[in-house]
Amino acid sequence: MSTVATASATGVAPMLRDSFIEQPARERARTLLDAGSFRELLGPFDRIESPWLPLQGVVCQADDGCVIARGTIDGEPAVVAAIESAFQGGSIGEVSGSKIAAALEMALRDCERGKPVRPVVLFETGGVRLQEANLGLAVIAEIQAAIVALRRHVPVVGVIAGMVGCFGGMSLAAALCSYLVVTRQGRLGMNGPEVIEQEAGIEELDASDRRHVWQLIGGEQRVATALADQLVDDDANAVRAAVRSAFAQGLPAAHRSEQVDTFLERLAQIDPASVTPETMRAVYNPRNPDTECKEQT
Repeated sequence: MSTVATASATGVAPMLRDSFIEQPARERARTLLDAGSFRELLGPFDRIESPWLPLQGVVCQADDGCVIARGTIDGEPAVVAAIESAFQGGSIGEVSGSKIAAALEMALRDCERGKPVRPVVLFETGGVRLQEANLGLAVIAEIQAAIVALRRHVPVVGVIAGMVGCFGGMSLAAALCSYLVVTRQGRLGMNGPEVIEQEAGIEELDASDRRHVWQLIGGEQRVATALADQLVDDDANAVRAAVRSAFAQGLPAAHRSEQVDTFLERLAQIDPASVTPETMRAVYNPRNPDTECKEQT
């Protein structure tokens, strides 16, 4: 449990919250499912490991850093794919990516048979695993295709909590989701700040300037620019409620990836020489650029 408010001079007891970010992937998945419904598929005792990491002197993890769980959400069948950031930075390899793609494809088959399944992906990943680059990229494409096919039937909900964030090809997978739930600590971008600094120089972006990084690609900014849908506190109950709320909304009128013309028009208004959090909000959320992000606590 994490303290979010200290005791005051009046002797009021501190309020406690159950941090979602501090939970490992398995517990995050368990948190989102109805109590007692968690059932893991291809867990660590099945020992489905990467065949490639040992060849490069990397110690494997028995679940390859990905937890797949079936259960229920509000009594409805659900599947949760949770990426473990503590293993290889949540990178996606052949096995971990195949587990996610297969779980989504199984849900798709159930939906096509008239048995809707609620899919949730917990993104905590730097993108493709460099040791398995081509295989990882191929399976990320399978994940993306599965999300697009599945969202024709049911909303696909993504969660980006922190602290790794969501980058690379998996950021595109997140963008394809029907709804994205984020915390302030979460980050979303095609390239991480360290990669941008390395390739474009510190003049382009100082990766050590954490405040600036979060202002540009942090959870609050992504909601304010309409690239994510709901901002929540780092609290297990808040994340759980936000996921349930997303499913309750049903399918959106149009997914972000279907609004190509709208986003091209907004992109054309951006001056690359003067990108600031404020200019991004003004362009990408022109209806109300100065309002606070919608937040559920």
